[in-house]
Amino acid sequence: MKRVAPALAKLLLVASIGVIVLWALQRRLMYFPMADVPRPAAVGLPGAEEVSFPTADRLTLHGWFVPATASTQRLTTIVFNGNAGHRGFRAPLAAMLATTGVATLLFDYRGYGDNAGEPSEEGLAEDARAAYRYVVGRNDVDPRGLVYFGESLGTGVAIRLATEHAPRALILRSPFTSMVDLGRHHYPLLPINAVLHDRYPSLDRIGRIACPLLVITAAHDSVVPSNQSRQLYEAARTPKHLVVLEGIDHNDYELLAGSRMRAEIDRFLQSF
Repeated sequence: MKRVAPALAKLLLVASIGVIVLWALQRRLMYFPMADVPRPAAVGLPGAEEVSFPTADRLTLHGWFVPATASTQRLTTIVFNGNAGHRGFRAPLAAMLATTGVATLLFDYRGYGDNAGEPSEEGLAEDARAAYRYVVGRNDVDPRGLVYFGESLGTGVAIRLATEHAPRALILRSPFTSMVDLGRHHYPLLPINAVLHDRYPSLDRIGRIACPLLVITAAHDSVVPSNQSRQLYEAARTPKHLVVLEGIDHNDYELLAGSRMRAEIDRFLQSF
């Protein structure tokens, strides 16, 4: 017993240090912003308008408004990015939507791209509200034709905004049930529920949304397990549609603007 006690004490010390580090640095492990945003023409969006708008807590967010290139603009999409990169990485998605008659607002959260501030769940919620106010204030946007598109972490942002300002439709790519559930999946030995600040409880919120819903997931997603996306889909109200794509992973181009994505999104948007 005397030999076991020191070993146990060391193990507890290491575990305690790990929990403290997780608590202190968790947002650095969750958000991966990138700067150096290119000009829109450099990423295939020569017709994009560079825009900026304020948040309620006095930050200025920057983005691109990408008009539809099709003859008729029926809808406008706000894209809520995942946890990494900047808006330039979503240019293929906006270009794809433009050809189907859908305008798009690409913007960066606080701390991402050329924006000041530090990302957090509450901060991103404020950013989403600011993006919504900006879009519905444009003369060339019909507020009745607003679509929210959330990818990965951005699905939590989009779902929360949809409970506050109902869109015409909601598209969720690789959604998760909650950040607590996702953290437990990747770090099963850590006390995620006890230490996590930003929780994004999407499963608790999705039932409050009544608009048409499209959920897209990769069958073998290594970042957001497909079973979480399916669980969120099952909890949602109708009308809804689930698409499960085989042979691809979370960060593959096919889940950004690939041909299967385009076909499913176009079919969904044409259905109402």
